[in-house]
Amino acid sequence: MKNKKAIFSASVLFFLGTFTYAQEKDTLKTNNVEEVVILGSRSGARSKTDSPVPVDVFNIKESSVILPQTNIGQILNAIAPSFTSTIQTNADGTDHLDPAQLRGLGPDQVLVLVNGKRRHTSALVNVNGSPGRGTVGTDLNAIPSFAISRIEVLRDGASAQYGSDAIAGVINLGLKRDTGKLTGQLSYGGNLTPAANDHTGDFDGQNIQIDLNYGNKIGKRGGFYNITWTSQFRNPTFRAGTESGAIFNAYNAIEQRALNNGVNLSSLFNNINNSANSQQIINTIHQYAQDVNYFSQAFQNQIQSATTISALQGLLGANVTDQELAYRGMTRKDFNMQVGQSKLNNHQLFANIEVPLNDNWKLYTFGGYSFRHGTSGGFYRRPNQSRTFTGLYPNGYLPQIGTDIQDLSLSAGIKGNWKGWNVDFSNTFGQNSFNYDIKNTGNTSLRFNSPNEFDAGGLRFSQNTINLDFSKKYDVWSGINIAFGAEHRYENFKITAGEEASYATYDVSGNLWNGNTTRPTDFFGAALPGGSQVFSGFRPENAVNKNRQAVAGYADVEFNFTDWLLADAAVRYENYSDFGSTFNYKLASRIKVDQNLNFRFAGSTGFRAPSIHQIYYNVTSTLFTNGQLLEVGTFSNDSKVANLLGIPGLKQETSKSASVGFTYRIPAANLSFTADGYFTRIDDRIVLTGQFTRAAVPSQAQAAFDAAGVNAVQLFTNAIDTETKGLDVVISHNAKFSGLKLDNNFAINLNRTKKVGNIHSSGALQSAGLDNIYFSEASRVYLEEAVPRVKASLSNQLTWGNAIFYLRNTYFGKVTSPDIIDANGDGIVSPNEHQEITDKIITDVSVAYQFTKNIGLTAGVNNLLDIYPTRNLPASSNNDQFVYSRSTSQFGQNGRFVFTRLNFNF
Repeated sequence: MKNKKAIFSASVLFFLGTFTYAQEKDTLKTNNVEEVVILGSRSGARSKTDSPVPVDVFNIKESSVILPQTNIGQILNAIAPSFTSTIQTNADGTDHLDPAQLRGLGPDQVLVLVNGKRRHTSALVNVNGSPGRGTVGTDLNAIPSFAISRIEVLRDGASAQYGSDAIAGVINLGLKRDTGKLTGQLSYGGNLTPAANDHTGDFDGQNIQIDLNYGNKIGKRGGFYNITWTSQFRNPTFRAGTESGAIFNAYNAIEQRALNNGVNLSSLFNNINNSANSQQIINTIHQYAQDVNYFSQAFQNQIQSATTISALQGLLGANVTDQELAYRGMTRKDFNMQVGQSKLNNHQLFANIEVPLNDNWKLYTFGGYSFRHGTSGGFYRRPNQSRTFTGLYPNGYLPQIGTDIQDLSLSAGIKGNWKGWNVDFSNTFGQNSFNYDIKNTGNTSLRFNSPNEFDAGGLRFSQNTINLDFSKKYDVWSGINIAFGAEHRYENFKITAGEEASYATYDVSGNLWNGNTTRPTDFFGAALPGGSQVFSGFRPENAVNKNRQAVAGYADVEFNFTDWLLADAAVRYENYSDFGSTFNYKLASRIKVDQNLNFRFAGSTGFRAPSIHQIYYNVTSTLFTNGQLLEVGTFSNDSKVANLLGIPGLKQETSKSASVGFTYRIPAANLSFTADGYFTRIDDRIVLTGQFTRAAVPSQAQAAFDAAGVNAVQLFTNAIDTETKGLDVVISHNAKFSGLKLDNNFAINLNRTKKVGNIHSSGALQSAGLDNIYFSEASRVYLEEAVPRVKASLSNQLTWGNAIFYLRNTYFGKVTSPDIIDANGDGIVSPNEHQEITDKIITDVSVAYQFTKNIGLTAGVNNLLDIYPTRNLPASSNNDQFVYSRSTSQFGQNGRFVFTRLNFNF
């Protein structure tokens, strides 16, 4: 702790010292060009400090040489305090897609643009235990960071300008336009940390990545093409503790001795409670029990005296883990889960093309294709559990979720000048799909006939957007810009069923179990569950192919009344085919007190349409809940169950936002300050409920549960209202002296989100006392406390000749894990009975050197001091498997990452 504080203090002193030195240098009074922004205004580029709304600009093309991170989500998480995204673990498809949040709001409340055009969202619905649960976000990692020139982050509500999802703000990714050269990077790195808990030592998570970018001119009017290719090969990390729970019981020990002699005990029965050869089973157990030499004589006598299956069941559940591990030559580590980052192979192609037709008009197109194959682990199926068929897996197994993610995007259009009007007509298509291939697993109800790999089906989302935009400047007062346009958007969501064995439960005859026939059991009489273990496939009744349309019109007027007063007004009308229309507006103003001091204000209404995924997503899964095997259905809002529980169809979230701030520059010191306070009220916020069990719901709903064949139900619903308050501060400084160039940047975000008002539950749920499930305590924690309320970064970059030295410290405020800790043992979890994950400072250091005009080398460390989140308390650790919370963490749980990167250009 002292070391990380010392480094942070050193960088602060470095910042202050160089700033003081810079103030004393007359040579600093140079014509430094301030960075301009386009996002947030349709009147053209303006400087960041002159913008009426806060916009951050990050030069990714230059910083990619020195930054440890290689994908967009993790780059932004490191350099943008208002942005949060962490690598997930043991969260199914979310292991391969990091939920991204802005200003503490949800992943689906930030709009992503590429070259100013709306980017499609992911097909994945985040229904697992991680920040952003119940949301559908944009897959930032489907776009190669090496294709990006710069990123603009608009930190203000902008639905009136850009449409749905822009409640928290907008992220615009600007693609490279470079021509005449081939540039590339070859990166290699891994996690060097003693926390790695596998059999390979202290180095895991190896990552190899190759990035190539080439561009050239088209014609003589400024046309170009720019193409990027990225391939990444990432190994998993292993952060599970050593399995501390019971693994083997006495039955497993006897079973192994029988296997040693060619006898498979499971082959002697299909259903232990209805066995025609029970005496043979008893005799076989008596015979091979004698080969277990660590059984005490008293225990042996008890076994030999047991003459019924039920008597043996009462004896053979005894825990013999340590003795049996020694006998089989295994250790507890052999039964660890795969906790940490998932294995990933990632290939991406992106292009940006522009072709002028004449001096006034040009054609453009951009887009790309990416394919990611990820493999993540589930919960280890131990031999002493009924969900493990030891006839095939005497040592149990670690099932794996294979995910194939394909992403396709293409935007094409024409833009130019027509009678003084700037015109832009475009069509943008995007598609994202998740397909699940479950490996090293089994459908336990099939026993010996089970395959070990299953096609579990998948999800696909497609979006097509047509835009027509007009804008024109008028020389009235100090300038007026008028913009208006229209948009049509078509969306399609599809769920494809998996193969039958991936979701079905079979009876003792190998036929589909219909609820009346006999199910196979393990030796202890527990029914063997169906479906592919760890991830049950989508069923035919889950399959959907739904679409919707939205049309919108907008107008935007920017008034420069004088050189010191700017006002911007925007309105937008949008109509959706599935829930109706919405009208929103925005007003913003900037007052220039003097040349270097501006005050800015903004107020707006906003909305987020429920994603088509949230409306139609449905699945039935076999889940272990509170120690019980339950069939849990995620039902759509138009289902009979939803109607009986009084849960209405989804409608849009609506918001009201306000912000006030100032910008101040000191040109003599090349120093700028911005500070912006903000407030966002969101009504009818959509959440995923907790699980309503059959026993808890009103009687009229229980029959619907039975008809659907489920024990519990969860649904999406407009459950709550929230308020978010926050403050962003950014300080930037640069200096040149004695052959050195120094860039210092400090930024901090403070935010707090709280539920306000009553929960919007129905009378049926209120009378049954089910409000605490409708909006659960875990949902409250994810909403209010799972994302840092304070996040700050201080970066220092020194350029000296051909060398660059980089130091960054990032402060992550404390968060709360939604993992339940019932400290009082009263069965009721109160807000103070969750685990707190304390604040941390992460230090990144890197050095780059350009050896020749064409070749350079970078080496560095992310998380130099190998900082980890607060360790889990035993109650949340799942037998020490989750050393750190898997539900939330500020910066992940992979520890120190060392890397080297070869940079080249020709």
